[in-house]
Amino acid sequence: MARTGAVGYLRRDIAGTRQQWDETQIRSLAKRLGFDLRKTITFCARTERPVERLSAALGALGVDTLFVPSLDHFDGGEIPATLRAVTVITVSDNAA
Repeated sequence: MARTGAVGYLRRDIAGTRQQWDETQIRSLAKRLGFDLRKTITFCARTERPVERLSAALGALGVDTLFVPSLDHFDGGEIPATLRAVTVITVSDNAA
């Protein structure tokens, strides 16, 4: 049976020295939940139009599930309106 595709996302400026750990946690949770993590996208505070770029990447990859370390990786700590149709899974809410 084919696994459902997903994408990981984080902001380097928020992850800081934890970036590698956050990426590992995203991969681990996606695998544990049975997803095929196709890619992890990393942006920084200087990235122009990050939500639009992330949304375009999700569309191009044909996935509607997004893994993030926490909602802190979105401006304002909330899921942007343009991503509300996407299933957002946070590592912080799924810590074992």
